[in-house]
Amino acid sequence: MSERYDYIIVGAGLAGASAVEGVREVDTSGQVLLLGAEPDRPYHRPPLSKKLWFGDEKVEGVFVHDADFYAEQGVKLGLGTQVVKLDPRARTVTTADGSQYQYGKLLLATGGVPRRLAIPGGDIPEICYFRTRQDYLALRAGAVPGAHALVIGGGFIGSELACALAHAQVQVTMLFPSSHVCSRVFPHGLGDALGARLSARGITILAFDKPISIHHTGHRFHTETEGGRKIESDLLVAGVGVSPATELALQGGLRVDGGICVNQYLQTSAPDIYAAGDNAVFPSALLGRPVRVEHWDNALNQGRLAGKNMAGAHAPYAYSPYFFSDLFDFGYEAVGDVDARHETFADWQQTNEKGVIYYLENALVRGVMLCNVWGQVDAARALIMAQTRGSAEALRGAIPFGD
Repeated sequence: MSERYDYIIVGAGLAGASAVEGVREVDTSGQVLLLGAEPDRPYHRPPLSKKLWFGDEKVEGVFVHDADFYAEQGVKLGLGTQVVKLDPRARTVTTADGSQYQYGKLLLATGGVPRRLAIPGGDIPEICYFRTRQDYLALRAGAVPGAHALVIGGGFIGSELACALAHAQVQVTMLFPSSHVCSRVFPHGLGDALGARLSARGITILAFDKPISIHHTGHRFHTETEGGRKIESDLLVAGVGVSPATELALQGGLRVDGGICVNQYLQTSAPDIYAAGDNAVFPSALLGRPVRVEHWDNALNQGRLAGKNMAGAHAPYAYSPYFFSDLFDFGYEAVGDVDARHETFADWQQTNEKGVIYYLENALVRGVMLCNVWGQVDAARALIMAQTRGSAEALRGAIPFGD
């Protein structure tokens, strides 16, 4: 016989932990089961590639809640538990050990899975596909001064980890196929300037190249590239993107299209099943189209609302999430569609140091990046919602730089 819970949350990341809070805001007594595949209770991921490396936070401080929070909230916590089957008709989930649980409402907060290198050697266990707290602990242990790390990938996680490792006095080489770091979001000029900044900190940047094979012998990695390079390293970190974890949704016959499709209330195609976080494709009020967002702010707010709606709130998700990153002393926040393929207008106070970049589609502002400009995320959202025309006259000074 299966145990029954009013609410089952599959995925003990930030979205899942926030969903617990949302449920309890509306229903203080319903039975809640939170299942997570990782051994750790829910934690914040951004510090793993940011503050923990620079001494701004301790590893004990990354957890979303204190250890006794879940018991105090009457939540059963099942860690190190992989859910392998979803049956919407029977309203059950089954775990890898054969345990079966019945739900009243279910949330899929399964997040994302790091993409693997589809090359010979891409499955070597010692490669760090950086994602979890355990990955951080393992990489930090190997990041001794003088070691050499190869970071494959020049996007968010690759660039952040390159900076973190360099700060730990590791010799860092970055390898990626695009022309500059974070090429998906940074215009060419800014990307080149930040690449020069990273190079000045001792990071070797190998652009327009990619790995074709990896070998691991004698605790050393040997990577061969398409451009004919042969790179030896003590550490190998691959940050080549994340795929939404949709296996359970597909198995349960839910609608999936680039992620688990949800409506404005975060309900999937099965009304008693919700999805939130990195795996959910939701209608964006800001952009007027479905999007999937892999950032902390979305998991925090979407998870909380999903929990409230599971408990009966029926509130639309009208929030427009933002994301942020830091590359040494260059920090930025962004909202909307910051796609480098769009036309851009940069309003700089100091070129490639401090200013605002506007991303334009059909002459309308669709995204805003705030470069070392703080406290203006709401102003950026308002500018996009107002369907602001993207002329230099309209945009210059539209968002103040602050002090």
